[in-house]
Amino acid sequence: ANSSSIPHFLLLSFSSTRQLQLLHFWLFLAIYLAALLGNGLIISTIASDHHLHTPMYFFLLNLALIDSGAVCTTVPKSMLNSLWNTRDISFPSCVAQAFVILFFLSAEVSFLTIMSYDRYVAICKPLHYETLLGRRVCVHMAAAAWGTCFFYSLLHT
Repeated sequence: ANSSSIPHFLLLSFSSTRQLQLLHFWLFLAIYLAALLGNGLIISTIASDHHLHTPMYFFLLNLALIDSGAVCTTVPKSMLNSLWNTRDISFPSCVAQAFVILFFLSAEVSFLTIMSYDRYVAICKPLHYETLLGRRVCVHMAAAAWGTCFFYSLLHT
């Protein structure tokens, strides 16, 4: 039988010039740290202030976790490739990275949809808001979103 396997993939970099690769590294490091700091502040503020324990902020906390995960999935590999002047990624690493980024991106779409529903109920049905979006319903919607996104990523990887 004629079979072959691909041990690794070559990643196309932004530039082959070393100075531009270092600029890419420092620029992405600043963006990475800003994203982690911003999301960390959102998460810690919502977690520590009991006045922010409402459905909107619960979903915003989940969105900050998703954004942190998405940034941690893609940016470090890109930074390391620029710093070490490498261009390859193994097949298992590529599959894992594809799974994780699909997971976080689909979760982001799901939570943005849930947040839009939350705002719709708050604006159009304010008297029924507490009954339609209680703590238990919000936790169930979040769990359904996380679970669905996991299986969606598994299916497409």
